[in-house]
Amino acid sequence: MFEASQKEQESSKSGTIIIIMIVLVLAVVGFLAYKYSGGPKSAAPAAAGQATGAPAKNADPTHDLRITDKKMDKDYSGTTAQWMVGIRNMSPSLTYSHIQYETTYGGADNSVLATNKGEMNATIAPGESQSVQFRDTLYPSGTAWYSVKITGATATQ
Repeated sequence: MFEASQKEQESSKSGTIIIIMIVLVLAVVGFLAYKYSGGPKSAAPAAAGQATGAPAKNADPTHDLRITDKKMDKDYSGTTAQWMVGIRNMSPSLTYSHIQYETTYGGADNSVLATNKGEMNATIAPGESQSVQFRDTLYPSGTAWYSVKITGATATQ
């Protein structure tokens, strides 16, 4: 009599364990299917991304972007100019990215030793200030003065 009851309890426990294992396997499969399908699709974020990613008309990055601070040092090898530039976006509505710059290096006699153009890896929202660091060109020997200016950028609303 006790043996039959004990077998039923063992059978009941193994049945519960099997059900729990099946539920866990289904949960993992469901999670993986959700993860690799890209999650829920919504039209609102796509529309918002298109609105914010649209190129802005009447943008003037050379006027809207102001250099607030600039510092130039040589890199650890002493051969390449390394800049730290503070930039403030004065625009009330435009975000700027892909900021183009021009650097000039001059000698003691006021002659231009080298100029270089490049792009800063930064995105600056309306009213935001940001410090941007970038490596420029080989530091010309005999440099007595140097400057950096913003020459362009991509604006979005």
